[in-house]
Amino acid sequence: MKFKKPLIEGRLIRRYKRFLADIELNNGAVVTAHTANTGAMSGCSEPGSRVWLSHSDNPKRKYPLTWELVEVAPGVPCGINTMQSNKLVREAIASGNISELRGYQNIYSERRYGKENSRIDLLLEAGSSYNTPPCYVEIKNVTLVQEAVAYFPDAVSNRAAKHLRELMGVIDNGGRAVIFFCVQRNDCKEVRPAVHIDKVYAETLKKARQAGVEALAYRFNVSAEEILLDEKLPVIL
Repeated sequence: MKFKKPLIEGRLIRRYKRFLADIELNNGAVVTAHTANTGAMSGCSEPGSRVWLSHSDNPKRKYPLTWELVEVAPGVPCGINTMQSNKLVREAIASGNISELRGYQNIYSERRYGKENSRIDLLLEAGSSYNTPPCYVEIKNVTLVQEAVAYFPDAVSNRAAKHLRELMGVIDNGGRAVIFFCVQRNDCKEVRPAVHIDKVYAETLKKARQAGVEALAYRFNVSAEEILLDEKLPVIL
């Protein structure tokens, strides 16, 4: 995925009210940007960090700037915009670059499903001429890395556990279900549930895997120009 316009560089002043961040641009101007990330963003929101913003031409937006990337270590940019993770995974599936998810003709976004009134990130269908069950793909953006291990979630998340329960329901109904960890930084070698942060989620993920839910993780190379699929990572329970 290439960014449509050059990103705007600056330094983070502070993140606040979950969805807002004040940033000093390289020209000295101070702006407020939308932050499309509901997580704690541990290690990704340190004041003074180098950040990059995108600009929207939508006149209805109160905050036209969106925080996209942050440098979490020297030379290691990280994608914090959770809205981009769905686009990245959809693009990779449509291009046939996710070997486990090839062979589906149709890709739908945000379809309602489940007993708890959820929306699935991606619904894959093979077409009426194929005897293949639909595949429900729930995507999680992963930004927390400690000692080369990527962890999810970075804060207690009842919603994330609910999504796992919904995926187990898909299996019960004869469908295929996938939890997909989209890692938008290149300094990790594996993905693990963050049992030290959210024990319930870690236990629910283990139950989901035992029930037949597939767990996939792919790392993406991130730059201020583009975000590209890199390689598959093992998911360690």
